[in-house]
Amino acid sequence: MIKINEAFISETSAKAKKSARSRMNFNFHKEDAATLQRMLNAMEPDTYIQPHKHENPDKVEAFFALRGRLLIVEFDDTGEITDYVVLDARTGNFGAEIAPRTWHTVISLEEGSVAYEVKDGPYDVVVDKNFAPWAPAEGDGNGKSYNLQLLKKINLAK
Repeated sequence: MIKINEAFISETSAKAKKSARSRMNFNFHKEDAATLQRMLNAMEPDTYIQPHKHENPDKVEAFFALRGRLLIVEFDDTGEITDYVVLDARTGNFGAEIAPRTWHTVISLEEGSVAYEVKDGPYDVVVDKNFAPWAPAEGDGNGKSYNLQLLKKINLAK
């Protein structure tokens, strides 16, 4: 049994804070070929996840807030926001499920935020994500400003 408790979440979160990408996964599945991918996903506010979708093969993805606040944003094919939710267990917004073929991203709104993520497998880095051509690529230096633009659009910018 793997127990998901405060110590385990804090350990994963501490690794995210030290990571160059400001996020860290802990995979519960033992191999990439597993048909159900399950993981803790610890994210800090300065991380950037390029909007993407899972298609060909189609995959459902779900996030559940264990700690902190996470913004899930969905987009249309041109990059316009179509829906969003702030996940925060303290307010009763526990999770969100993303349908296959849906552009989406996740933004950490609070230090120490951790989600339990579930996604159809298997995982193959070559076909896992289709990245949005209208959003900055991860690592190109424009991710933080893109996140800020999204936060402004939905009145969550500080």
